[in-house]
Amino acid sequence: MGIHVTLRYDDPRAALDFLTGTLGLTPGHVMTADDGSIGHAEAYWEDTAVMIGTRSGGDDRFDTGRAVLYLTTDTPDALHDKAIGAGAELVYGLTDQPYGSREFAVADPEGNVWCFGTYRPAAP
Repeated sequence: MGIHVTLRYDDPRAALDFLTGTLGLTPGHVMTADDGSIGHAEAYWEDTAVMIGTRSGGDDRFDTGRAVLYLTTDTPDALHDKAIGAGAELVYGLTDQPYGSREFAVADPEGNVWCFGTYRPAAP
């Protein structure tokens, strides 16, 4: 069981390239439509999938706009340097939070915010 996020993009191919190339997610299944556009794609962070689709516009209730995601990492400094070196837009730099997490955040090309930190929520 798990929670898997679904994000819709105007340009899902660029989003997938950013997530895998800049942020280091692992590419998964990609389904293309007849015109070659991405109909559905998956990128993985450890065992969690981020599902990527194409915005359809109009009143589609699945086109919800921007999101903020938090991904755990044991190496925030190295990931920060990789993301910034690849041109990611910095939302906030490496920060030591009062609750013990070391983290940073970047924005993807369509404005979703990707936070990376050492804090690992634990189920009760």
